[in-house]
Amino acid sequence: MSDEQRDFEAYLAMRELLPRLDAAIPGKWEITKEGITHDAATPNGPHELTVLRIRKRLEQATPNNLVAHTGVPDVEDEPKQILRRPDVMVIAEADTEGEGAFDPRSLLAAIEVVSISNPENDWVSKMRDYPAMGIPVYVIVDPRTGSGSVLTDIHTTPTGPRYATRKDFVYGETVTIADWTIPTDNLPRYA
Repeated sequence: MSDEQRDFEAYLAMRELLPRLDAAIPGKWEITKEGITHDAATPNGPHELTVLRIRKRLEQATPNNLVAHTGVPDVEDEPKQILRRPDVMVIAEADTEGEGAFDPRSLLAAIEVVSISNPENDWVSKMRDYPAMGIPVYVIVDPRTGSGSVLTDIHTTPTGPRYATRKDFVYGETVTIADWTIPTDNLPRYA
């Protein structure tokens, strides 16, 4: 068996394990190139309220054929062996039909609200995984600092695809996400 086949078999085993982990241990489980990652904290009030407000603001700003989707299903790039669960995904409603995980190339944007227990997941590994999956816009909202970043313009580098453009913002500013703008005022901060 080749190394690639062995890696793929390991990925399938991890993917099979996720539902059991979800049922047994609170938190959010995802698969990265390094293996299974766990955000141990159950999302707290400020995290969930931030997700809700961003979702509502995006749905007001986007055309009717698009949705700001939260929850399941996952976003999976099986050939790259990556399975992620963005907090908010902007996607055409038609692309949400059907069974199974969303194709990451159907997402117009992924928005993550940084968790208290595992901020490196959002700021480091998703910054690597989302451009590799072909997600054109990645937005990080960080309630720890009251700031965030919008990352765009995927380009090739010697270590793999990366976002070429990063626009930082602080809460209270209007942010452009792809073709839409939303306010970031009244987003809760972590205490």
